[in-house]
Amino acid sequence: MSLTNATPLEVAQAAQLGSRKLAVLSTEDRNAALTAIHQALADAKDEVLAANRKDLEAANKAAAGGQLSQSLIKRLDLGKPGKYEDMLQGILDVRELEDPINRTTARTLLDTDLTLTRVTCPIGVLLIIFEARPEVIANISALALKSGNAAILKGGRESSNSFAAIASIISRALQSTAVPSDCLQLVQTHDVIKDLLALDMYIDLCIPRGGNKLVRFVKSSTAIPVLGHADGICSTYLCADYPVEKAIRILVDAKTSYPAGCNAVEQLLVDEDALGRTFPAVAKALLEKGVSLRCDEASLAALENANIGDKTSVQGATDADFHTEFLDLILAVKSIKGVEEAISHINAHSSHHTDAILTLNEDVANAFLAGVDSSSVYWNTSTRMADGQRYGFGTEVGISTNKIHSRGPVGLEGLTIYKWVIKGDGQVSADYGAGEGKRRWKHERLPVSEGDEVARSEEEKEVLRRFRTGEIRL
Repeated sequence: MSLTNATPLEVAQAAQLGSRKLAVLSTEDRNAALTAIHQALADAKDEVLAANRKDLEAANKAAAGGQLSQSLIKRLDLGKPGKYEDMLQGILDVRELEDPINRTTARTLLDTDLTLTRVTCPIGVLLIIFEARPEVIANISALALKSGNAAILKGGRESSNSFAAIASIISRALQSTAVPSDCLQLVQTHDVIKDLLALDMYIDLCIPRGGNKLVRFVKSSTAIPVLGHADGICSTYLCADYPVEKAIRILVDAKTSYPAGCNAVEQLLVDEDALGRTFPAVAKALLEKGVSLRCDEASLAALENANIGDKTSVQGATDADFHTEFLDLILAVKSIKGVEEAISHINAHSSHHTDAILTLNEDVANAFLAGVDSSSVYWNTSTRMADGQRYGFGTEVGISTNKIHSRGPVGLEGLTIYKWVIKGDGQVSADYGAGEGKRRWKHERLPVSEGDEVARSEEEKEVLRRFRTGEIRL
């Protein structure tokens, strides 16, 4: 990784060249780079946290003046217990995953000695624009290198010290590896985001990591495909048959374990049959954890009848509350008449991030899972499960609510695409058709081999070897 003040055009051009070299490095070379990064960051923990404390001090001053939100400060804090260790473990988890590139995913026999193969490959150059989260550099670096992609990173000013420290450490670590330094670049120049977003001829995918304002700005300002989500308005539908102890455990986790997370629950939909049964106990447990409830008329009446809450902690909901990502200990509550209404409400009000149902009825659950149009849909668990590490991806570059090749937490697979490879023996398109003397296509599906790498001739393997050792250059 290099810290650079080069122009956006120079950065993007260098990243594109670096990506092509990285794409042909061996699995062993890319894994060795991850090992080096992990060790370097582990050894320099005190250095990174010292830089992070400088950012936190400045951020807290800005928050006191109303310039930064408390949710952003929570995301900035790398010293939170376990957070640094989770970052380090994510690098190792990614290293141990199966190599996602050069895998054969489909094979078709077009004709005798004419075979079509679909092979996974890197996307190319990633542009990651992010706010606050210092661990993003380590996450992106691990996933980008493992998947053979170059990455250009542009962080926010609020965490500049943390970013610079981590980037410098990664840069030093990569000097002893086969990875070209231009494959990972942290752009330090201010006010270059618009210029970077204009470079769609060099940058293949943009991933914004931040608040609603940043994501919407990026999506409206570039021709580069954008992967991400603008909001995390997650809902949980509580049915009357679900045990109250389990409901409390799940909803307390979903709302209070990390309220600033995009996977925290923001809306509780309560089946009308649960209003007088499980809901009061659930509401009491949430209130005891400091959660404020914004209730519709029916749920508010249920709490008043049970003598739970006061006018400070339990208030009437407005229409805006059901379109809001609070990122705080605030929960909107709405009474629901059956699963179909729950599905309709979520599809109309959620951000299609993560939504859950709590019920013992399998038919009701399956209707919910099929009907809710979100990137992650759960049955009897917390929305906080939406995370690349928890999904077994090692870590993630973000969560996508787009309907593209990757949806939900995006790990290695989401950073690859594919190419079509045909191997023939002198055939041409004019040989085939419906006329007399024309050959017919076989179009026979062939089994995909167990091996990860597409079969190559000895000549192809030799070319790759020479490329990797520098005998052949771009």
